[in-house]
Amino acid sequence: MADIAKLVEELSQLTVLEAAELAKALEEAWGVSAAAAVAVAAAPGGAVDAPAAEEQTEFDVILTGDGGKKIQVIKEVRAITGLGLTEAKALVEGAPKAVKEGVSKAEAEDIKKKIEEAGGTVELK
Repeated sequence: MADIAKLVEELSQLTVLEAAELAKALEEAWGVSAAAAVAVAAAPGGAVDAPAAEEQTEFDVILTGDGGKKIQVIKEVRAITGLGLTEAKALVEGAPKAVKEGVSKAEAEDIKKKIEEAGGTVELK
């Protein structure tokens, strides 16, 4: 059996990127998930905090309704997306639909603000 203290010392010298690569390699080699191992390890003690959730970096802007101001919302959707009149009208009438996907939080908030000012309702996912 390997010397545990020596192994711990070597693992302590890994950078964060190297540790992440090691975890991924072990997951693939053993067919397990590190998240599952943490959950199983935390279960007996019960006092271990869950790992912090990562902050979302990409958002989808979903038009949920036109708020009775379809024409203004269509104009705003056209300005935001660059779609033609027919496509923008179809998007607004087919709500709930994604206006933009995979955008930054700042851009998503800006799009939401513009559509809501035009009278529409928006949801960020």
